[in-house]
Formats: sequence, C-alpha cells, structure tokens
Amino acid sequence: MDLSRPRLACVPPFWARGGHLQTITAQYGPAPRGILPWEPLRLELEDGDALALRVLPGTSGVTVHLFHGLGGSVDGHYMRRAAGRFHAAGHTVLAANHRGAGEGRGWARGTYHSGATGDMAAVLRLGRERYPGQLQVAVGFSISANILLLLAGRDRHLTQPDRAIAVNPPADLLACSLRLGKGFNRVYDQYFVRKLLREVQGRPGGEGLVDVRTLWDFDAAYTAPRAGFPSREAYYAQCSCGPHLAGVQIPTVILTAADDPFAPGGDVRRFPLSPAVHLHEEAVGGHMGYMGRHVPGYRWLDYALDHYLGQLTNP
Repeated sequence: MDLSRPRLACVPPFWARGGHLQTITAQYGPAPRGILPWEPLRLELEDGDALALRVLPGTSGVTVHLFHGLGGSVDGHYMRRAAGRFHAAGHTVLAANHRGAGEGRGWARGTYHSGATGDMAAVLRLGRERYPGQLQVAVGFSISANILLLLAGRDRHLTQPDRAIAVNPPADLLACSLRLGKGFNRVYDQYFVRKLLREVQGRPGGEGLVDVRTLWDFDAAYTAPRAGFPSREAYYAQCSCGPHLAGVQIPTVILTAADDPFAPGGDVRRFPLSPAVHLHEEAVGGHMGYMGRHVPGYRWLDYALDHYLGQLTNP
C-alpha cells in the first residue's frame, strides 16, 4: 500500500519549540468538550483478569481500536480527541484500558507491560467477533505503539488488526529507560512512576515498593518479575519492538519525532523495516506532542491521524 505524507508538516508555534516544550504543552491544551455516548464493556481474559473497554458504534464498516500510553487510560486527552473525531466520521470506536487502568482498576491481578501482545490480541479478537466483516484498525500510543508493533512483527500467530498506526513507539526499551534517568527527562520519569505506583496498589507484588524511585527501579522490582521475565534487562530485550519491525506484514504507519526526549525516531531508524511499514518522522513533535501552528487548535497529531486513517481505510 502506497501512503503519502500529510500536506502540512508539524511547524511549532514559538511557545512549543523543542522536544520538551512539545511534550509538556500538549498536556495542557484545551480538553475535548462534550460527553461521548460510550457503551461500557467488560472483556474477560483467559487468566481470570478483565479489561475495561468502551465502545462507540458506527456505520462506516471500520472499527478503530484505541490503546493508551503508560500510566494512562481511555480518558486521556489524546484518546478522547481521537475517539470523538473517528466516531464523528462514522467509524466504530473500541477504546481499551490496559490491565488495572482507568475503570478497570481492581479488575486485574496481573499487569500490563511493553510486551502484552496477548491482551491487545484479545481486544482485537473481540472487535472481529462483535463487528464481523468490518475493517479492523489498531492505533497505539507510546507503550501501546510498542505492543502493537511487537504483535504485528513478532507475534503474528495472535489475532492481528488489518491496519495499524503506532505513535511514538519506544522501539529500544533499554535506551528509553536509560534516557529517562538523565537531565530534564527525570521529570517524565517521576510522572510515570507516580502513576504506576498508584495503579499497582493493592495488587500482588504492589506492596514493598517504597524504595522505587525511577522507572528503571520499577521495572526491576515489579514489571519484570510480575510479567515472568528473569530480569529487567531480559524484559527490555524481549519486549522491544525494534528488532521485529522487519517482520510486520500488515499496512502500518509509524509516526515518530526526531526530538522525542526519550523515544526518538532515531531508535526506529536503527532497525530494518518491512516494506509494509510507512515511517513518518517529524523533526519536531516531542513525545505525543506535535503542536503545530498551521492546524486547528495546534493539534497536528489529530490532523496526521485523520490523514493516515483515511489513507489506510480508503486506498
């Protein structure tokens, strides 16, 4: 499938120049207004845990699956903006909270992590069963972008989407974690750790984390052992999507930014890409930022997602 880049590049306003300002200002822009007519849905997993999903039925013949970033939920600004726009376009939207996130807090004993392809495949399988015959498109943000690419490139025996969009994937988890411990990136590191520590309270393994101060520590003390990996380093090595990008067979867009402070596009470019992958790297965008002065509300990310979803669903 031949894909073209959006006509407009992400040209930053003066107040959002550079990766850090892009990343931070995107979190403080206007929140989506109005209440979407969500239908709540509980997805039972094979191991006894459950995921909290929300559904917006549509009529276009396309189901868009939305998966949030680390420490987030379906209530994140970017998730609500995407859901609202895709629903307005007539698509069915299925937004998933990862294990223990959002409305699913308390529903899971296990944890989600960068290699949780089985959970994502379960959501996609539900979409295929609930909306047979519809084109299934998965959109993953940040950690979910990594999971999505790992599913498409390595775990092709599991349920796949028909199309995929991965936004700011941390393609090299070790490099990403190390960057989070340096300089101003410690601000993001602390943000993630605070949210994750709240998420795991009351879960097996969630006690005794008083000495955890960084994501590096959290992954060693909680993520790796709870997910069944012998060490943090083994977890990073086995769950980084980068080495598996050459195996992707479904039409896929990777959207990334050269100035992402901890998951830069350069990490993606270090790995061979499948012909099915369309890599779009912006010079400026930060991590999940993409504030651009030539698009409505400065939300260039929304503009780019609309562009690529249109191309993937209407070749």
